[in-house]
Amino acid sequence: MYNASMTYDYFISSRFRNKAAVLELTKKLRDKGKRVYCFVEDYDDEQTPEEYMQKFESIPNWREDKGVREMFEKDMQALKDSEALILLLPAGKSAHIETGAAYGFGKKCILIGEQKETESLYLLFDEFYHSIDLFIKDLS
Repeated sequence: MYNASMTYDYFISSRFRNKAAVLELTKKLRDKGKRVYCFVEDYDDEQTPEEYMQKFESIPNWREDKGVREMFEKDMQALKDSEALILLLPAGKSAHIETGAAYGFGKKCILIGEQKETESLYLLFDEFYHSIDLFIKDLS
């Protein structure tokens, strides 16, 4: 959830369909006293992540849609207001674009999840963890 008067320790980036894992990571970080921007908290729980994404992905004329613009601006401001980005795999196109923006903004970039194939651009990550629990353990 975005709070305009707050700075964040972590901006979590992932795919919306990965909502359960994003919420798990958010809770564990907040339990450690960290300030977290979690993009999935602002959305209706009456829809499954799949239902939400099907509706979102079918927005006609999305470049002119006010809601899409507001989401973009809120996410970009939260990213600017964060110390670090966590890319939680699996992640989609938008999450990878956010990672590139974070790198360009000079943010610390952290990867959580198993990346099996060689990806040269993943070298922009400062830290790599195979699981949420290993990352949280390293914070202790």
